[in-house]
Amino acid sequence: MSRPGVTGRLAQWSARHRWWVIAAWLVAAVAVTGGAAAAGGVFTTDIEFTSNPESQQAKRLIESVRGAEPLFETIVIRHETLTVDDPAFQAQVAGVVDALRAHPEAIEAASVTSFYESKAPILVSADRRTTLVPALLRGHLDDSPEKVELIHRLLDEHRRPGFTAVTGGFASLNQAFAKAAERDLRAEQRVLPIALLILVLVFGAVVAAFVPMGIAFLAIGIAFGLVTLLSNLWPLSTFVMNIVLMIGLAVGIDYALLIVERFREERRSGRDISDALGIAGDTATRAVVFSGATVVIALFGMLIVPTSIFRSFGLGASIVVVLAVAISLTLLPAALSLLGDRVNLLSVPFIGARRPHHDETGFWATVARRVMARPVVSMALAATLLVALAIPYTTISLGASGASSIPESFAVRQAFEILDREFSAGRLSPTEIVVRAPDVRAPQVQQGVAALLARLEGDPEIQPIAEPAASPDGRLLFLSVSVPGDMASDEAIGAVRRLRSEHIPGAFNGAAEVFVGGQTALNSDFFDLVDGFTPVVFAFVLGMSFVLLLLVFRSIVVPLKAIVMNLLSVGAAYGVVVAIFQHGWLASPLGFQAVERIEAWLPLFLFTILFGLSMDYHVFLLSRIRERFDETRRNTESVAFGLRSTANIITGAAAIMVAVFSGFALGELVMFQQIGVGLSVAIFLDATVVRTVLVPATMRLLGDWNWYLPAWLRWLPDLRVEREAAPSAGVAAGN
Repeated sequence: MSRPGVTGRLAQWSARHRWWVIAAWLVAAVAVTGGAAAAGGVFTTDIEFTSNPESQQAKRLIESVRGAEPLFETIVIRHETLTVDDPAFQAQVAGVVDALRAHPEAIEAASVTSFYESKAPILVSADRRTTLVPALLRGHLDDSPEKVELIHRLLDEHRRPGFTAVTGGFASLNQAFAKAAERDLRAEQRVLPIALLILVLVFGAVVAAFVPMGIAFLAIGIAFGLVTLLSNLWPLSTFVMNIVLMIGLAVGIDYALLIVERFREERRSGRDISDALGIAGDTATRAVVFSGATVVIALFGMLIVPTSIFRSFGLGASIVVVLAVAISLTLLPAALSLLGDRVNLLSVPFIGARRPHHDETGFWATVARRVMARPVVSMALAATLLVALAIPYTTISLGASGASSIPESFAVRQAFEILDREFSAGRLSPTEIVVRAPDVRAPQVQQGVAALLARLEGDPEIQPIAEPAASPDGRLLFLSVSVPGDMASDEAIGAVRRLRSEHIPGAFNGAAEVFVGGQTALNSDFFDLVDGFTPVVFAFVLGMSFVLLLLVFRSIVVPLKAIVMNLLSVGAAYGVVVAIFQHGWLASPLGFQAVERIEAWLPLFLFTILFGLSMDYHVFLLSRIRERFDETRRNTESVAFGLRSTANIITGAAAIMVAVFSGFALGELVMFQQIGVGLSVAIFLDATVVRTVLVPATMRLLGDWNWYLPAWLRWLPDLRVEREAAPSAGVAAGN
């Protein structure tokens, strides 16, 4: 056997020093998780920009005076038969108002009012059976959950027969999303037995199945700790833990699965443990390293977008992928050297037997022969299917989740529906208008404010919900208004854009600087930002992936084909997501929630995740094909060998990923349902249509051109995944 390469030698070194390696990882896990538990985390559902859009400028101006953006809560009190004119209704409202004012540490007492005190008609519904009690929470969004819980408790204490009392506001909405995300995180764990069962079926042995699970859990545990610690430096999205769990399970199990199976294959071939680990290290482990590098490169694309949600997802997912690769490089060989052939213990009858790779009578060998016998027809049918699935994507409408997507079990969803039906749902998260001038009390500024209010009287969709208020220094003036519908709806976004482009310029005519902020304005700026950065991220991911695959396979054809095929599978996944969630096709039978819009960040997120994960199969399959091609110089035979020798593992790996991602689709939050469906569909298509049809068909058609590298590029470093092997004696090149 030739001397192992770097990854092979690292695997053998880890095996020789297995107890030190195991101890080092355990110490790292304890230190990181212990430090995270002591420090705690800072997570939020709020979106922060690292650029400076108008909504961010408004937010900073508000915080400069108030210390934080105002957290308005609207308590909705309704009776099915009584009207606000009934003494019992008035007594109910008075009790709630007094209870809220009795907690000035959490709620600004002066902000709490009622229709009976203000006589404001906008606080009573048209049928007079519903009234609103506005309240302003003290403090920041991050410390608002306990204040929202206080309001829920007070409303429960004052619950009377026939009355409905619920609260709605951005703080309530934020808390509901966080709780639903926690429930979805627990729901994701339900798929673990399925993943374990698939591993048992793939390996045919129970002990071997537990090894990848252990690797994945270790990577996820350390990643959770690191993300928690990093959140104290840069507040991260609440949903980052869901992403870490999802990606960690998928790649952690898959990477370990590839390496364990190659080790077992070499042991079945008669290699001793050290040589088997060296070969596995130089083949499967190297494939894992380059697959992980491709995934991380794709995830880095999210870091380009200057918003906290993309950077949270990109950072969390990158950390768990790097950890999964590092553990696979070191701890996994140490564990395999300790287990030896005991990795095959508790073998499952019938399943444990494996066909040798030279067997050309199996299912996958038959598939490869039939596809390559008619490569043009096979390629055309596969491409047509993927393009057809992608067609609904042309009708995509992007937006964001709001109260309308919250599960109905949450009170904030009930508050939203009542407000949307009888008042203005914009009260859940008011739009903030900030006027800045040397003196906002100056006549020309006051005339601008009056003109703006007059213009809003002619726009029934935009309603002032508080009197204009000046800052103590007289340099800022604040006006809160409500806009129609959910805070990410077309109606709400349209109202904000009218404010910015029509009402404000027409009212002030340059007399002051005016900024529109709040969640709806933030959503509008976020949508514009995503539109602007999408081409940049696509170009970065595609370009960097092309360069890496060029270096790995020493070919310009392989990376170009991989990019086209991945784009086809990603496009098909987009189309299925739009068809189910936006158009509602099969949504109800499948148990999903149909919505008007797809999450604005979802296409970019799916692209970066899927492009990286799809490369796993390409790298692993093509590395086996290239390894055989270097030995035989026969393209067609090498493709057939690569397909049948990796079929069992890639099918199992894809099945595990689909199971993991399906766990997300089973969650309550529609955003996670969209993620789960998109990822599951793309991985399924990539492991079936792309791997079994497109790859062998195109490789049969191109022949030796698959490995074409122009002479002027031969100076590039050779980072090939497969072991170098001299062509077999007497074997001529050919198809």
